[in-house]
Amino acid sequence: MPHETLPPMPEATGIGQPTTTSSSRPRIAALDVLRGFALCGILLANVKPIAHMVHTEQVTQAVVTMSPDDAWPGLGLFVDQRFFPIFSLLFGIGFSLLLDSARSRVPRPRVVLVRRLLVLLALGLAHMFLLWRGDVLTIYAVTGLVVLLPSTWLPRWAVAGLAAALIATPLILNSNGIPLVPGLFLLGSALTRYGVVDRIDRSTRVPAALGLVFASAAVPAVWLQLGTPAGDARFNSWFGLAGLLMAGVYVCVLLLLLRTSLRPVLQAAFAPLGRMALTNYLSATLLVLLTARVIGGSPDGWSSATVLLIAGAILLPQWLLSTLWLRRYRQGPLEWLWRWATWTQRPPLRRDAGPHQVTGNTP
Repeated sequence: MPHETLPPMPEATGIGQPTTTSSSRPRIAALDVLRGFALCGILLANVKPIAHMVHTEQVTQAVVTMSPDDAWPGLGLFVDQRFFPIFSLLFGIGFSLLLDSARSRVPRPRVVLVRRLLVLLALGLAHMFLLWRGDVLTIYAVTGLVVLLPSTWLPRWAVAGLAAALIATPLILNSNGIPLVPGLFLLGSALTRYGVVDRIDRSTRVPAALGLVFASAAVPAVWLQLGTPAGDARFNSWFGLAGLLMAGVYVCVLLLLLRTSLRPVLQAAFAPLGRMALTNYLSATLLVLLTARVIGGSPDGWSSATVLLIAGAILLPQWLLSTLWLRRYRQGPLEWLWRWATWTQRPPLRRDAGPHQVTGNTP
């Protein structure tokens, strides 16, 4: 691979809000906010499953959300299966953004993608076998290699069609969770290839209209989920459909709020977490395990308030450290190492160091 010239990184004009440069794609602030928001919800869903690793060797359902039998009254209705679709969609978006960047920098851009996914696979396997069997990074890496990478040779209309088919099929077959990931990956890739992501920070009417559609469909889907016993053959379908629709509502509401005076507040609250999502995701597992050992007892006995307190006690320090870190450094520590392995060239870490490439909210 020839030597790669890394163009300058734009200096931030606010948290998660860099200016543009002529030589690189600017970060899309809305994607950082969405990723940080999804990270918070995923932690809420994962507190109990991760804590179970301290008290039992029996592995809970290996997805980024809780299993239906463990759903918490009230809180679970707004959390379970509601956030992993956002994170999966963003992964597909980031993958395509990275491909665009690699095409302009190296002669074999897919080699860059393969390296990135293989490094993610190594991180996921370490996370799975050393800390928590419910790791999702391994699934993301394998799905990226098997589904996302081959899709780069397909026209965008084919990717969009496959996305629709791969999202609908698990729901028809009474599945949810992990089986939805390939379709969500492809949906994120298709949105990027059709230019939707580039306009995501500038649109108001589209998220407003989509939000109304999602909300109108989510109400009966949630009602059917609540009215269907967990052992019923159709429960997984309603559970998965309700999760997808509510995730769509969350995304549309956030995008609309980002068009209001609340934008600086939302960016300050969620963008630092989102820009260091990999570091925060992995460190959260360690912190939950340590908390579970300190608290003791079975996590099954934890109330929703306890789970909220645990998640808040983890997210607040993570937010503070992320905010302070990003004032001095360009990326989180694991994100920096991941980029180094991806491009096989050490990028500068400190903000006052040399030139750097922004790849537009890559995963």
